[in-house]
Amino acid sequence: MKKQRKLDKRRRRESKTNYTKRLALLKSNSYRFIVRLTNNLVRTQIVEYNRDGDKTLVSASSKELTKLGWNYSLKNTSAIYLTSLLLCSKAKSKKITKVIFDLGSKNYKSKSKIFAALKAVVDSGIECPYDEKAFPLEKRISGKVCSEFLKNNMLKDFEEIKEKILKM
Repeated sequence: MKKQRKLDKRRRRESKTNYTKRLALLKSNSYRFIVRLTNNLVRTQIVEYNRDGDKTLVSASSKELTKLGWNYSLKNTSAIYLTSLLLCSKAKSKKITKVIFDLGSKNYKSKSKIFAALKAVVDSGIECPYDEKAFPLEKRISGKVCSEFLKNNMLKDFEEIKEKILKM
């Protein structure tokens, strides 16, 4: 008689959830800071674990940057930083002071654009464990590289929108 093989959970089979990572994050008893990149934009959330299902406390999308005057890509490094900064300003109004960065099931290399979101959390004053080596270069975050290459005013617009968000 053949021994039956036990199937993994569906989300693990589909590579959507790494349960080992998730359990470690949940054991920290902190709010999770989540960044998800789509083909067109960036979504950021601060989520609280709940037995019945995770509860989103605060969220921001890079589409909100267009209302503040951002006329560039909604998924580049600068947009990720600004979207996360916007999320952090909303989180501060809800008295959230400590989060933990949740990368999901993917493994990102250091200096990749997703870590610009973590830099925004650190810059906003919300407590979050981090490694300085993971952050992208400051000239990439501020849009200086794109501004020089495309010969546009992205650097100036980045600073203006950053000031608007910090005043909120």
